[in-house]
Amino acid sequence: MRLFVYGTLLDDASLAARRIPAMLTGWRRVVLRFSPYPTLRRHRTGRVAGAVIDVPARTLARLSTYEGPAYRLTRVVVQTARGKTAAHAWIAPAGTRRTWKAKGS
Repeated sequence: MRLFVYGTLLDDASLAARRIPAMLTGWRRVVLRFSPYPTLRRHRTGRVAGAVIDVPARTLARLSTYEGPAYRLTRVVVQTARGKTAAHAWIAPAGTRRTWKAKGS
């Protein structure tokens, strides 16, 4: 499955070799309510930098466990250097309006 990752999964060293830089338009990266983690929220002029990765079913199952039940895989279309591509992103519906920033940024 092709995934768009935009938050803590960008730091996963085991996924780094497979990443293709990508941009998701029409969304914003925000803080998930009652947590320190990010989610996405639709935003007319928003843009979220992230990466596309292709993962096998076994890796997808491991990542789904990591993401937990608050997040749902949602189909999105992202822009890469090679053009637009469909992917799935984990999005939790309880996003705040506060912008999420990775530690150290």
